[in-house]
Amino acid sequence: MFKKILIANRGEIACRVIKTARRMGILTVAVYSDADRDALHVEMADEAVHIGPPAASESYLVAEKIIAACKATGAEAVHPGYGFLSERASFCAELEKQGIVFIGPKPKAIMAMGDKIESKKFANAAGVSTVPGHLGVIEDAAHAEVIAGGIGYPVMIKASAGGGGKGMRIAWNEAEVRDGFERARSEAKSSFGDDRVFIEKFVVEPRHIEIQVLADAHGNVVYLGERECSIQRRNQKVAEEAPSPFLDEKTRKAMGEQSVALAKAVDYQSAGTVEFIVDRDRNFYFLEMNTRLQVEHPVTELVTGIDLVEQMIRVAAGESLPFAQEDIRLDGWAIESRLYAEDPYRNFLPSIGRLTRYRPPAEGRTGNVVVRNDTGVFEGAEISMYYDPMIAKLCTWAPTRSEAIDAMGRALDGFVVDGIEHNVPFLSALMKHPRWREGRLSTGFIAEEYPDGFAPMKPDGKEEAVLSAIALSAFLIETNRRERFSDRLRAASGALREDWVVKTGENHVAVRLLDGLVTIPFDMEMAIEREHSGVVTDWRPGDPVWSGKVGGLDVTAQIRPVLNGLRIDWQGLSVTAKVFSPRHAELDRLMPVKLPPDTSKLLLCPMPGLVVAIAVAEGQEVKAGETLAVVEAMKMENVLRAERDLVVSKINAAPGESLAVDAVIMEFA
Repeated sequence: MFKKILIANRGEIACRVIKTARRMGILTVAVYSDADRDALHVEMADEAVHIGPPAASESYLVAEKIIAACKATGAEAVHPGYGFLSERASFCAELEKQGIVFIGPKPKAIMAMGDKIESKKFANAAGVSTVPGHLGVIEDAAHAEVIAGGIGYPVMIKASAGGGGKGMRIAWNEAEVRDGFERARSEAKSSFGDDRVFIEKFVVEPRHIEIQVLADAHGNVVYLGERECSIQRRNQKVAEEAPSPFLDEKTRKAMGEQSVALAKAVDYQSAGTVEFIVDRDRNFYFLEMNTRLQVEHPVTELVTGIDLVEQMIRVAAGESLPFAQEDIRLDGWAIESRLYAEDPYRNFLPSIGRLTRYRPPAEGRTGNVVVRNDTGVFEGAEISMYYDPMIAKLCTWAPTRSEAIDAMGRALDGFVVDGIEHNVPFLSALMKHPRWREGRLSTGFIAEEYPDGFAPMKPDGKEEAVLSAIALSAFLIETNRRERFSDRLRAASGALREDWVVKTGENHVAVRLLDGLVTIPFDMEMAIEREHSGVVTDWRPGDPVWSGKVGGLDVTAQIRPVLNGLRIDWQGLSVTAKVFSPRHAELDRLMPVKLPPDTSKLLLCPMPGLVVAIAVAEGQEVKAGETLAVVEAMKMENVLRAERDLVVSKINAAPGESLAVDAVIMEFA
C-alpha cells in the first residue's frame, strides 16, 4: 500500500480524499493556487505545495507542476478527484513514465472513454445503443447548422472533453445552434483546454440515470447500482439520489450488465460511471463514460456501504476487489443536494464573497437517519470567481425514499450560510415539491416547474401559522431575556399581554396566548387565527436555527434579525416577520409601500464576473432577444440579451473588465 499520495485537486473532493487516506494510514499532499492558500484542503493535508496563480490554466491544469510536487514530496501516487486533470490521458501517461501511480484508469481506457466523441464511436462498435448524433469534427457554426438540421431539432451541443455542464448547450433552431456552438466551444476551451464539440439528438422528457462500476487489474468488474441525476439546471446536476425511483429490477440489471461489458471491453481499472439517458418507457441509451470519480458518488456509498475512494486506492495499489457482483446489496435510500454559491432568485447566477457564517447540520446517525456533508469550506472562507461555485454536498440516508427526503428537508432548513447568496431556499422548496416527492422526474424538471425562474414563495395558511408561532416565540423569549416581563410584554392590567398580531410578509395573523408566563425552555399554548397550537422550543437568542414543535409538527427554521423584526427561512420560504400589539398592527396597515427603483433603462451585471464581449455599440438599435453582452463567472459564460426593442445610449464597460454585481454595463434611451 502507498505511504503517501498527492491529491491533484481542491475544494470538497480534495478534503473527501484526504479523509479516506487518513483512515487508511496514508499521508497526503495538497496542492494549491494563490487563491487557495488558506483553503480547508490545505489545512487538512499533511503537506501542501504551492503551484501557481488563481487561474486553473496556470495552476491546477498544469501537469508539470503536479508532477514536480510529487517529486518534491515523495508522493508515490496521485488521486485526481474530478475535473481538472482527472480525465487527461497524457497526464496519466506522464505519471507512469515518471514512476508515479495514477489512482484511476489506464491511459488506454481514458482515451477510449474519457473523450465523449471517441467513447461513442467505441460504444457503437461494441454494439451499445447510443443517442443519434454526429461524432466527427465540426468545422464551424455553419457546419454545425447543417449537422443539426440532419439530426433534427432539438439537438445537444456538447464539449468533447467536457463535464459538469461546462461547454454544453441545447438548441431548438438554427439561430440557437450558431450561438450555442460558439458559446460551447469557448467554454470548452477555457475549462478544459480543448475546444472540440459534437452534436447529438436531444431526447425530450429524458431521465439522466448512471451506473457506478468498479474494476480491478485482475479482470474483476462489478456495478454498484444506479444514481438518478435528473434534477439539473444549465445541464448541471443539482440533486441526485440512489437508487432511482423509476427503474425496475429488470432495467437496473440490463443497464448494469451493459456497463460492466463496456468496462471490460476497454480493460477498465478503478471507479467509473456509465451514463445513460432513459425515456418514459425505460429504453436507455449510452451517453458517455466518466473515467473518474463522480461528484455524486456519496449516495452510492451510502446505499452500498462501499468507500469508493478506498477501492480506487486499493485497485491502484494492485489489490483485487474484495467482493463479487452477488455480494452487492442496495440498502435504503440516499439523497444528495449540491449547495452552490448562486442566487436562485436571479436565475441561479453565481455569487462570490466571504462566508461570514457557515454552520452545516451535524453529521452522523440519529435513529434511522444518516446525515453526511462533504465540504471544502469553513466559516470565514472566501468563495472566489475562479472555480466551481459548489459549497458543499449534503447527503441524507434513510430506510425509505420519503424518509430520506424528509431528513434532507430538515437538514437543509438547519444549514446556515451567510455572506453570499446560495441555493438552499431552492433545495428546501424542492424537497416538498409534489412532483419530486412522487419521483416524476426529467432533466427538464426545473425549466418545466419554474419557467419564469425560482421566485420567493408565498406561505399558505398553515405555513403562516407556523411562521407566526416561530416569530412570536422568538420575540417573547428575546424580550423576556432583555428585561424580565418588560413593558413590551405587559397589557394594561400588568399581566402578560394575550393578544398579538404577527405580520408575515404582507399578511397580518392574529395570535392569542393561552398561557400567562414565558418559560425557558419555551412551552406555550397559542390560538393562531383561532386554531389552538402548542409551541415548544429550546431556542436561545442569537442562535440562527430555531428548532422545536408547532402543533406537534417538527420544525427546523433559520431566523435572522432585521430592522424591527425577523427574517425566517423555512422549507423554501423566506419571510420577514414583525410582531405587533393590535393597535400597532392597525397603524402598520396604514404605512405606504416603498416601490423599488426603476432599472428598466439599464443593463446591470447580474453577477460578479468578467466581461467577455460587448455585442453592441452606442446608438445601435437592438431587437428583443439579441445579445447585448457576455459575462463569464465561475467558468460559465452568461449571455445577456435584450428583453425588449431598444436603443443603446451609453456603454459603461469594456471586454476584460471585472464587474461587481449590479454594476451598470450599458444604458438605453
